[in-house]
Amino acid sequence: MADKATVSRLLKTARGQIDGVVRMVEEDRYCIDVINQIAAAEAVLKKARREVLTAHFKHCVKDAYETGTEDEKIEELIELFEKLQK
Repeated sequence: MADKATVSRLLKTARGQIDGVVRMVEEDRYCIDVINQIAAAEAVLKKARREVLTAHFKHCVKDAYETGTEDEKIEELIELFEKLQK
């Protein structure tokens, strides 16, 4: 499992940034500033996703190979990566 404290911190940071974006939009702030804040939130969410994905490989995928159930995990990861490319 991913480090809960790290993932939680990252998600709370992203939530704070998104709340800031909402305020910026409501205040009619400059578009480029809003876009930069959205990009910052996306970057934090990507870090959180990476943390969870890394844990998935280290634990769930590793366990699947050890128990001979890797085909299911491989298909699951292929579907995930296809979804992320859209």
